[in-house]
Amino acid sequence: MTSGAEEVRFRNGDVEIAAWQQGSGPPVLLLHGFPELAYSWRHQFEPLAKAGFQVVAPDQRGFGDSSRPERVEDYDIERLASDAAAILDAVGGPAVVIGHDWGAPVAWHTALRYPDKVRAVGSLSVPHARRGSSPPLEAMRAAAGPEFIHYIDYFQTPGLAEAEFESDVRSSLLGFLWSISGDAPREERFRPIPRGGRFIDSFRAPSSLPSWLSEQDLGVYVEAFRKTGFRGGLNWYRNVDRNWQLTADLAGAVVKQPAFFITGSRDPARNPAAIERLPELVPNLRLSRVLEGCGHWTQQERPHEVNACLVEFLRSLSDDSSTM
Repeated sequence: MTSGAEEVRFRNGDVEIAAWQQGSGPPVLLLHGFPELAYSWRHQFEPLAKAGFQVVAPDQRGFGDSSRPERVEDYDIERLASDAAAILDAVGGPAVVIGHDWGAPVAWHTALRYPDKVRAVGSLSVPHARRGSSPPLEAMRAAAGPEFIHYIDYFQTPGLAEAEFESDVRSSLLGFLWSISGDAPREERFRPIPRGGRFIDSFRAPSSLPSWLSEQDLGVYVEAFRKTGFRGGLNWYRNVDRNWQLTADLAGAVVKQPAFFITGSRDPARNPAAIERLPELVPNLRLSRVLEGCGHWTQQERPHEVNACLVEFLRSLSDDSSTM
């Protein structure tokens, strides 16, 4: 990970969670997305620890050295949030919970489901969104139209995307990371998947690595996913409709904790409508930033800007007795 970070283990029932921890003080839990690891937060450990916080970042279930349950339903949002809650219990709280990509909905859901454990919450790339009136896959299929298939819909078939990713792990990871980064030119960005086409053909690896991803960095991801495969991470996507069903009781719920949101202007995951409505669902939104030219891999592409935002937000909590 980084010098100064130590590996620790947590348990949530039968699931073991490998994580890295650095610093002392109020805890900050960092949750990664797909296809990533705790390593995606490597640039945040030292700055946050030096700012006076205890930083904890796990390989979430299905990834890296953490448990990889076999059943698809073992990756629903309730179980993912319960992993976060188990870590918070172990490190002492309440804590600040921050997520990127898939880690974002886990962070927001943890704040709603375990409000006493979450002091404040925030996300990179993916904002908290209102629960839809119909199952998500239905809306995705309608949006894709008859000629294309939404990538999350494509991921629903067990084994299909796994085989494509695992046929050449290095090329697959690099191509996917590149295609939705802020550096990829228009002609090399992720393309819609035509009906009958393959996910893996919607991007290609660049001729050279971007400045924010070294060969060593890429090697960490490649080694991990060669060992684990992609099944665990892809199973998160296979729960989108189940997640919608499980969270009916939270329809209309408001995140009351202090919160922030950071996104990139070139992030294809940007949801302008959800971002516009964010203050309605998160009335204590204290910081909202758009990083110009940044793509999807926010904390890796723009670590210094992200770190400055995180420290600004975290320090703003220190004099707020309502968040202690």
